Amino acid sequence: MRKLLLICVFFGAVISIVSGQGLGGPGTIKDDGRFAASTKQLNQFFRRFNGEESVDGNTRFYPGDSLYRNLNLRKGFLQILFDNQTSSISPEFKNQFIQAVLSDTYPRYLIFAREGWLAEVDTEFFFKGKREKVTFIMKIQPQLLGYEWVIDQVIFDPFKNLFNKPVGDKKEFLHPLSHELGFMNLRRAFQDSNLPESFTSSSYKPDYLSVFLYEMKQNNLRFETVTGVKFHFFQIGGWYFEVNNFNRPGFNTGWLISNLVRLGPGDKETILKYIYDQD
Repeated sequence: MRKLLLICVFFGAVISIVSGQGLGGPGTIKDDGRFAASTKQLNQFFRRFNGEESVDGNTRFYPGDSLYRNLNLRKGFLQILFDNQTSSISPEFKNQFIQAVLSDTYPRYLIFAREGWLAEVDTEFFFKGKREKVTFIMKIQPQLLGYEWVIDQVIFDPFKNLFNKPVGDKKEFLHPLSHELGFMNLRRAFQDSNLPESFTSSSYKPDYLSVFLYEMKQNNLRFETVTGVKFHFFQIGGWYFEVNNFNRPGFNTGWLISNLVRLGPGDKETILKYIYDQD
């Protein structure tokens, strides 16, 4: 009980909601320097979101510890896990999310090994001698006794028009009696046409990741550097949020929630299509 009281007093003393925009702005956190506010690693974002470390970040809490996932500890942490300087998330909307996360009947937590979160990694490659931006969508999957990050999708502009399948009366086709000719008219698809994808099924979707890996094996692609990383979370039922790394002066820095959306019917699928760059 004494530890719980100390936590409440500590957060009340060093964190306050004040008016104005940005650090010390309306609905933002004012920190007098005694709180280790910067969330320096994404794993620390998980721990703070769940209430699994001390206020100074020096002590991990585990199941069985008296402060593990403590309600007041989580509430204090959640207030500082938002980008309060540049995002357009209103204080009221942020508080609605926090209340949903801290629900008495069904509190929500982030689980590293559970589905429902993705990494979006921006990189630069040289493609046939030209510098190009490549975005990878990555996810966690089980691997032996642990887990691994794997590439789930690649977004690469030079590939987007490789498979430009026509539609309607502009689409070439093979006659329905082609089988009677022993399909000898496949010459039309493979020699006479510049759009062989015209002859694929209506459900055909190009696999850009396989094309990308093929080009790498042909030494047409060379990795240069990573230019940016952000994360997409769907683990909190009814909500989506995006986490970015903010490297700037002040206390509102590190890995912070930069975008927050309450999900309605079909919204999750729409956001995923946008993330994966699907029409």
